[in-house]
Amino acid sequence: MTGRLLRAATAAGAQVTYALIALCCAVFLISPLSGFNRTYGTADTLLAAQAGYFERWGVIPSELWAGSAQALLTPLTALFVHGSWLHLLGNMLFLYVFGAMVEERMGRAEFTFFYLGCGYLALLAYAAAHASSDQTLVGASGAISAVLGAFLYLFPRARVTSLFPFLLFLPLRFPAWIVLIFWFVLQWMAAQGAGSGPGVAYLAHVVGFVCGFAYAWGRYGRRARVKAPATATEGESQP
Repeated sequence: MTGRLLRAATAAGAQVTYALIALCCAVFLISPLSGFNRTYGTADTLLAAQAGYFERWGVIPSELWAGSAQALLTPLTALFVHGSWLHLLGNMLFLYVFGAMVEERMGRAEFTFFYLGCGYLALLAYAAAHASSDQTLVGASGAISAVLGAFLYLFPRARVTSLFPFLLFLPLRFPAWIVLIFWFVLQWMAAQGAGSGPGVAYLAHVVGFVCGFAYAWGRYGRRARVKAPATATEGESQP
């Protein structure tokens, strides 16, 4: 069944997954962060434009709880904003690898609401945990972590090819449950020592992953789990 889902997702084009990737890339390219849009100027002018861009579209926890309509929308807009090329490409790699099969299983409309809803909750949880922080939070990491959580529940025995830096980047194949649980444990451990300052929002990863897994568990039950192996490829970058 997993093989059929993978072929179906490929044949159908996994339209929502690919649309999300295209939108995130387009937003980044036209933003002052990519370096391609010369209308934002250079040097100090560019840095000021980048700071203003983050403040307008990203989540600022201390402002989110003020209750303004614009601030309450930022956990959605922040899902399409990325801080650097590495941030963007790492997230899009994970969405490309794991999103298609989850989308095929859920259907396009449900997957869209699942992605946006879990992403919103993940960023909201981070903002709640760091309510006094003035640091801006951006990126699709929370939503993509939810996709990973759903993938773990729906396709636990799918074969995932991973590159592990400590093994000289040799491509090794493991069941998805091993790779994704290992990834989750790393995020959990990192979240314990993370502060509210600049850096990776590991707590958003943890919350997103739990939301995705819980949604798939509650929505589909045990009969939805696919046992036949399939193949996916994962890079060493993390969302």
